[in-house]
Amino acid sequence: MIRIAKNNKNLSGYKFIDLFAGIGGFHYALKSFGAECVFASEIDKKASEIYEINHNLKPEGDITGIDEKNIPKHDILCGGFPCQAFSISGKQKGFEDTRGTLFFDIARIVNYHRPKILFLENVKNFAKHDNGKTLKVVLKTLQEMNYTVHYKVLNTSKFGLPQNRERIYIIAFNNDNFSNINFEFPTLDLISSLSEILENNPGNGKIIERNDIIFYKKYITGKNIFGEINLPNKPVQIGKVNKGGQGERIYHPDGHAITLSAYGGGAGSKTGLYKINDKIRKLSPRECARLQGYPETFIYHKSVSEAHKQFGNSVSINVLQYIIKEIINAIEKNEQKTKIRFENSKTRIPERERYSIQI
Repeated sequence: MIRIAKNNKNLSGYKFIDLFAGIGGFHYALKSFGAECVFASEIDKKASEIYEINHNLKPEGDITGIDEKNIPKHDILCGGFPCQAFSISGKQKGFEDTRGTLFFDIARIVNYHRPKILFLENVKNFAKHDNGKTLKVVLKTLQEMNYTVHYKVLNTSKFGLPQNRERIYIIAFNNDNFSNINFEFPTLDLISSLSEILENNPGNGKIIERNDIIFYKKYITGKNIFGEINLPNKPVQIGKVNKGGQGERIYHPDGHAITLSAYGGGAGSKTGLYKINDKIRKLSPRECARLQGYPETFIYHKSVSEAHKQFGNSVSINVLQYIIKEIINAIEKNEQKTKIRFENSKTRIPERERYSIQI
């Protein structure tokens, strides 16, 4: 069984907005802790339709055309915003340097609404994008708006989902709400395998039949001294189709899936190829949903290609849940420290002086 983060309702009373919402990975994660979504924005109409079907909330369209004053008040702003280069050229003007990019729309909303927490996600290379200048401007912009920022690259593979997917996560706390907050990203190494999430008879897991399939490695899953299966917890390539380029590599189901992608070519485009029951096939939409942590009740797009694209663009829900647990821990510790400081700051009039005030 795939492990998911245990959750509770510790964010009850918190309201969030879901920007660049896709099909609602952030929505599922935050809602599982009791938070309420009061606004969503997604420019892709097909993704927006799936979001509305599953979350009973219709996202607004292009965020660049939405006035921040028309967005409801919220405690948490979340979103996986697209990666764009900032034309800073050494100007270092923070907020002004983000104009013309989609991060600017996040910044202007944050500047107006001052949410307590920001929760952002991007591709791994965002940290190195434009020689590190892009991340530098993002950090500077948020810090100048009085936020304490934390960021780290995490791999979905470590969080109970058998997919090799590295992403950078950015968490920021409003210093007006939290003072000297102590936040740390989760550190896990949960073991899982692709075989755990496979459908028995997927009708839409495309089977590849051609005469240029080559197997060059026979993988046998080992066992430890207790006779327990030792899963590799990473993708295991065992063969190839054609020249073995991207989308043409074949993997073993006891390992992990490769990174789901919204695009890409080759026989295994978007999902990769896997040898399952002596057949070479792509993953089905339901299997992709499971790789991203979506519940079995999730309704995906009727077009297999579109469903693959949407899951390739999505966030991994399990990773978000574990990060949210650490956010909650940090908030609770901060509130406890604040309470202690408040109690210690109380001054009591000594008994001998209490009645000596002259009227």
